[in-house]
Amino acid sequence: MSSVVRARRAVRETVSGLPPAFWWLWTSTLVNRLGAFVATFMALYLTLDRGYSATYAGLVAALHGLGGVISSLAAGVMTDRLGRRPTLLVAQVSTAVSVAALGFVRDPLAIAAVAFLVGMASNASRPAVQAMMADIVRPEDRIRAFSLNYWAINLGFAVSSMAAGFIAEYSYLAGFLIEALMTMVCAVVVFVKLPESKPVRSAEAAAREESVRLGTVLRDGRFMGVVGLSFLVALIFQQGFIGLPVAMGQAGFTPADYGMAVAVNGVLIVALQIPVTRFIEHRDPGRLLVISSLLAGYGFGLTAFAGSVGVFALTVCVWTLAEIVNAPTQTGLVVRLSPVHGRGRYQGMYTMSWAVAALIAPLMSGFVIDRFGAEWLWGMCAVVGTVAGLGYGLLMRRLPEEEKQAVAEGAQVVRGTPEVSAS
Repeated sequence: MSSVVRARRAVRETVSGLPPAFWWLWTSTLVNRLGAFVATFMALYLTLDRGYSATYAGLVAALHGLGGVISSLAAGVMTDRLGRRPTLLVAQVSTAVSVAALGFVRDPLAIAAVAFLVGMASNASRPAVQAMMADIVRPEDRIRAFSLNYWAINLGFAVSSMAAGFIAEYSYLAGFLIEALMTMVCAVVVFVKLPESKPVRSAEAAAREESVRLGTVLRDGRFMGVVGLSFLVALIFQQGFIGLPVAMGQAGFTPADYGMAVAVNGVLIVALQIPVTRFIEHRDPGRLLVISSLLAGYGFGLTAFAGSVGVFALTVCVWTLAEIVNAPTQTGLVVRLSPVHGRGRYQGMYTMSWAVAALIAPLMSGFVIDRFGAEWLWGMCAVVGTVAGLGYGLLMRRLPEEEKQAVAEGAQVVRGTPEVSAS
C-alpha cells in the first residue's frame, strides 16, 4: 500500500504547480501528435504505395526538411516580433491545409513541392511552442514541464503510430486527412484558450531585443556548440522514421510491422519519461548528455543485427532510453543559454538543428541504403553517437560552473543575471 501512496505522491508532485496555460499548450501538443501521420509513414507511402525508389523518398523527405530549415529562423523572428500566439496560429492552419493537399497530389514534382511546404508549415510552430513554454513556466519547473510536453508528444505518437500502420494498409489518403483535421483542432485550441505569453517589454527590454539579431546568435560560440551537437543527435534519431522504415520495407516487413516496432518508442516514453525525469532532474547534465548520445548511436548500431520484429523492437528500446534522457536535459540547457529578450531567435536556431538533420538524414540514409546496404547506415549511427558524446563532454567541461548548476538544479540564473519569469 505504501508503494501506491508513494506513486500517487510522485505523480501529484510531477503535475502540480504548472499554470493552466501550460496545460492547454500541452493539450494542443497531444492532439497534434495523436493525428501524426506524414512524418512517420512518408517513406513507406512513397516506396511501397507509390512505387518510388528509396533515393526519391529520401529526396522528398530532404525537401520536407529544407522547408523546416527555412521556416525555423523565420518563425523564430516572428515569435519575437509578432508574438507566440500569432506564429502558432499561422503555422498550424498552414500545416493542416498543406498536409491535406499532399494526400491528393500524384505527380512526382508536385509531391516534392507540397512536401517542401508541409516542412515549412509544420516546423514553424516549434520555436513558438518552446518560447511560450519558457515564458509561462517558472524557471525551476521547466525541466519538468518540458518532460511532460515530451511525454504528451510520445503518448500521441504511441497511439497514432499503431493506428496509422493499419490505416496505411487501408488508405494513405485517410491518414493525411486525419492529420490535417487534428492539426486544425490544435489551431482552434490555441485560438480559444491560449493568450499571448510574450513578456511585456519595457523600453530597456525593447532595446535589448532589438540588439539580438540572427548574427548575435551565430556569434554565440557556446550556444552554437550546443546547436551543432544537437544536429548530430537529431541526425541519429531521424533514422527511426527515415532509415528504419525503408530498411524494414526492403527486408519484407509490412507497414503494420514497422508501426508495431516503432510504437515501442512512444510506449516506453509514456511509461518511463516521468519517473526517469524525476531521477535525472538534478544530476550532472553533461554526463547525461554524453550517456544519451552513446545510447542513441549504439542503439541504432544494433539494428544491423535485427532480423525480426521483436529484435527491431529491442533496438528501439535502447535508443528510446537515449531520447528519454536527452530530451529534457538538452532542452533545459538550450533555454538556460537563451536570453529572455531573444528567446524566439535562439529557439529558432536550435529548432533549425533538427530541421537541418531532417534535410540531411533522408539523403544520407537513402544513398547509403541504396549504395552500400542498411548495415552501413547503422554503423555510421554508432560513429556519430560517439562523436556527439565526446562533444558534449568537452562542451560541458568548458561551461561556467554557475551555469552548470543552473541547468542541473533550475536556479534562476541566465547569463549571470536574474531571470524574471513571465508567469
